[in-house]
Amino acid sequence: MLARIIFCLAVILAFLTVILLALLSPVAHKNPSKTHAGPWLALSLYIQQPRSHPSAAHQVTPPDAGGGAFIFHRALTEGPENTSRIVGRAQGFIIPIEKFADSEFNIIYLTFDTTKYSGSLSVLAKRIQHKDREELTVVGGTGSFAFARGLAVFAQTEADSGSSEVDATYHVGVRIIRSYELERN
Repeated sequence: MLARIIFCLAVILAFLTVILLALLSPVAHKNPSKTHAGPWLALSLYIQQPRSHPSAAHQVTPPDAGGGAFIFHRALTEGPENTSRIVGRAQGFIIPIEKFADSEFNIIYLTFDTTKYSGSLSVLAKRIQHKDREELTVVGGTGSFAFARGLAVFAQTEADSGSSEVDATYHVGVRIIRSYELERN
């Protein structure tokens, strides 16, 4: 009988401890106006010709392929103007040939080098439909963006809508979640 009483008291004390910890936890009393909406990070950037390299993108066509590869090295800026602050670079290659269009190798790397962000994002460029607006998947990252997942929306700017794909400026809206932010929240 004494063992049952001790067992019941231990269970009741454990239950009360959990309730008191939940009520007295500093996380429960955070000011909701000071917390952010979640672990999502949204960025708005522009991909455009670098100031120093007039031909930073080009089409490479193999002799027998009937298609080609689009290889590029572009500046990543804060704004659409050519004089906007450069925050990184966009590099990659895309093989639009039918056999490779769904390839895992069609990747665009957005590399950042600022005081706030340092690292890169990998954007999978599968199933590009050559529309004015493309929704692509962020499949990873390094540095500030380690193990990032999310969505990147590429849209050609209206000022350049008449220019070729090689010379165009693109607005990139990125919305990602970083895995280490999930662990903190």
